[in-house]
Amino acid sequence: MDLQLTTKRAIVTGGSRGIGKAIARALAREGVAVAIAGRDLVALEAAAHELAEETGARVIAIRADTGDDASVIGLVDSAVAQLGGLDILVNNAATPGGAAPAGTIAEVSGRALLDDVNVKVAGYLRTAQAVAPHLVAGGWGRIINIGGLAARGTGHYVASVRNGAISALTKNLADELGRHGITANVIHPGGTRTEKTTPESEARIAASNVIGRIVDADEIAWLATILASPLSGAITGETIAAGGGVPRTILY
Repeated sequence: MDLQLTTKRAIVTGGSRGIGKAIARALAREGVAVAIAGRDLVALEAAAHELAEETGARVIAIRADTGDDASVIGLVDSAVAQLGGLDILVNNAATPGGAAPAGTIAEVSGRALLDDVNVKVAGYLRTAQAVAPHLVAGGWGRIINIGGLAARGTGHYVASVRNGAISALTKNLADELGRHGITANVIHPGGTRTEKTTPESEARIAASNVIGRIVDADEIAWLATILASPLSGAITGETIAAGGGVPRTILY
């Protein structure tokens, strides 16, 4: 199937590794020019070179901290200048699992919560704010926010709060920007195989979902690429779980 993504231009934050890198690769394979962003320029440049060689697409590295207003503005300005515009934003930059343990109320740190929300929730908002005028001017766009299934469960206060907030942010974006041809959706991965996954964690995750195996980052990337396509225009404001199925739970 032709996803009609050739000539589109994208930013993927947190794009040097894990789910972000997998999404950048999947978009590049469809002919998208991709700017990957993150705080580690060495890792970004290595990933950009690898993905460009692998896909034949244009992949550039831009150092940015989504926890800082000026850095996000610089990221978007640089991507627009180098790619000639923007069509797609994938917000993914965050500390996997949260910045600090917070399984009980006694463990929750207000400082850690604010730091985590600043990067993931406010960071997603900052990037969307900076990108939105370019999408509106073009009359088309896609915003894909990567959350996490902690939004739908207990056991980690900070992770639940930040990922639940991503759904609320995304629905606001979808409602405001829809008339401009722009969609916004959330993907909530569960435990996902990345470069850092251990055999022990894979076994634990496989035992906790319906499909009995860990979901691979490439599967999340496939879903993100579908949502980025012009063919997905009927889907907006939605939160889509991609964690292999949560047992004994009905969401309606």
